[in-house]
Amino acid sequence: MSAEDRNSREQAFHDEWADSLRVEDVMVDESFSAVTCPEHRWFISKLGDLRGKRILDLGCGAGEAAVWFAKQGADVVASDLSPQFLDLVQRLAAAHQTTLTTHLADADTITLEPASFDIVYAGNLLHHVDIEKALDQIQILLKPGGTVITWDPLKHNPAINVYRRMASGVRTEDEHPLSVRDVDLFKKRFTNVEFECFWFTTLWIFMRFYLIEGVHPSKERYWKKIVSEHERLTPLYTRLNKLDRFIFKVLPFLKRYGWTIAVHAKKAA
Repeated sequence: MSAEDRNSREQAFHDEWADSLRVEDVMVDESFSAVTCPEHRWFISKLGDLRGKRILDLGCGAGEAAVWFAKQGADVVASDLSPQFLDLVQRLAAAHQTTLTTHLADADTITLEPASFDIVYAGNLLHHVDIEKALDQIQILLKPGGTVITWDPLKHNPAINVYRRMASGVRTEDEHPLSVRDVDLFKKRFTNVEFECFWFTTLWIFMRFYLIEGVHPSKERYWKKIVSEHERLTPLYTRLNKLDRFIFKVLPFLKRYGWTIAVHAKKAA
């Protein structure tokens, strides 16, 4: 499989997805404030004041993160290989009365100025691309001392892998969930590498969607549903997440069986 073939399939898939969305469907503030978005809340606790920071949202998708960063006062570039998503991001920014710049590119070949970003955010991206090439690009684009933040699904949990097979209609054929060992790829390129995993017993919410509520994972994206329905899910998630945090503290080797892994790291100054 060539990178060109992979990128062509990814672009077609994401263009079609973008065409199915309305601006009012995209949840910007909720994606960072909802209790069911633990990855973003973990990042917020580490990033501090974003005013005046130059941020690249790499693989921006519908633009939730790009627009949220812009609303915090950052100078944002939203990059994606899908022209349709980039058009949606511009309309989304306008709807939220903010501005940003878009850049059409895949994660392997980004023609932006080296060492020009304070932060590179790659949310739910690395499992779609060549991880090492993408990290090399990020390392080039970051200023000395700059920050990279990423989050992606993990591959270790057998139950999640059953879900992935069932959700074939809302996933691309080239996806490759990360291993916890992929953190070593960050350590080869960056310093101060930290990671955290999320969604262990909290995955009962996904099972509930299917077993009790009858929502097939190939018909509706569960990772969007947990945001759009965060208010009703908050009590259950909060209880289960307390259990997750306890389990991961006492038995940290079980982190690999979470659904997502988030990484925060620095480029050497």
